[in-house]
Amino acid sequence: MTLATLAQVLQPAYREGGAVAGMVCLGWEDMRAYVRAAEAEGRPVILQAGPSCRKHTPLPVLGAMFRNLADAASVPVVAHLDHGYSIEECRQALEAGFTSLMYDGSRHPLAQNIEETARVAEMAHGAGISCEGEIGFVGYSGGEDSAGTDPEEASRFARETGVDAMAISVGNVHLQQDRTGGLDEDRTAAIEAVTDVPLVIHGGSGVPHDQRAKLAGGTAICKFNIGTELRMAFGAALRDAIAADNDRFDRVTILGEVEEPLQAAARQVIRSLGSHT
Repeated sequence: MTLATLAQVLQPAYREGGAVAGMVCLGWEDMRAYVRAAEAEGRPVILQAGPSCRKHTPLPVLGAMFRNLADAASVPVVAHLDHGYSIEECRQALEAGFTSLMYDGSRHPLAQNIEETARVAEMAHGAGISCEGEIGFVGYSGGEDSAGTDPEEASRFARETGVDAMAISVGNVHLQQDRTGGLDEDRTAAIEAVTDVPLVIHGGSGVPHDQRAKLAGGTAICKFNIGTELRMAFGAALRDAIAADNDRFDRVTILGEVEEPLQAAARQVIRSLGSHT
C-alpha cells in the first residue's frame, strides 16, 4: 500500500522544491487515469473528492475507491477531502478512510475560520492524518469574486490552526477555462515571508504552465489543485470517442478510449509542477 497523508507528500516538496498535483476527481475512470499518470511520471498524487464529486458518490464509496487505487500504486497516493464545509463532513471523511481533510471556512469571519479549522486539524492529527485550511476566499469564474489573502491574517491563521497546508487567494480563480491570468507573486512572497507552512493554490487550471513551474520550484507553493483543465480533456476525449462511431452504446468501450488521452493530460499537469520526486 502506498496510501499517504498530505503532510507526507508536501513536506519533501516544501524542503526540496517542486509541487504535487491535487487532481479533482469525478469518477472511477479519471481517478484511475490520474494514478497511472503519476506512476508514469514517478511522482506522488493527491486524489481529491470535491463537492461536485460528493453530490453523486457517497464519501464511504469514494474512500474505498481511493484506497483501492492506493493499494496497487507504486507511488504515494493521498485520499483528500476537498472543500469540506462542515466539521461533521470532515469527520465522515475521516471515518471513510480519507488521509487528508480540507476544511473550507474561507467565507466565515477570521476568528470563526480559525476556530473551526483548528478543530478539524486537531481531529485529523488525532487520527494520524492531515488537514488543509483556507484563508482568503478563492472565487469562481463567472461567479463569486475572490477576497485576496492578507499576509498578517495568514500568519495568524497558520500559527493558530496548526494546519499542514494553507490554501491562499492570490489571483487564482476556480473553474477558469483559460490560462491568460496569473498569480500575484508579490502577495505570495509576502505570505511566504510570515508563514512556515506549505501553500496551496486552488483553481490551478487558470495558472500558466510556466508560472506553475516557477512558483513550484522557487516558493512555498507545494500543491496546485487542477480540475477544470482535466475535465476539459475528459470532455474532449469523450466527444471524440462517441463521434468515432455513433452506433456504439457500450459505455465500457467508450470510456475505455477516454482514459489514455486523460492520462496524457494528467502527465502534462504533473510535469508542469517541477521535478521533485
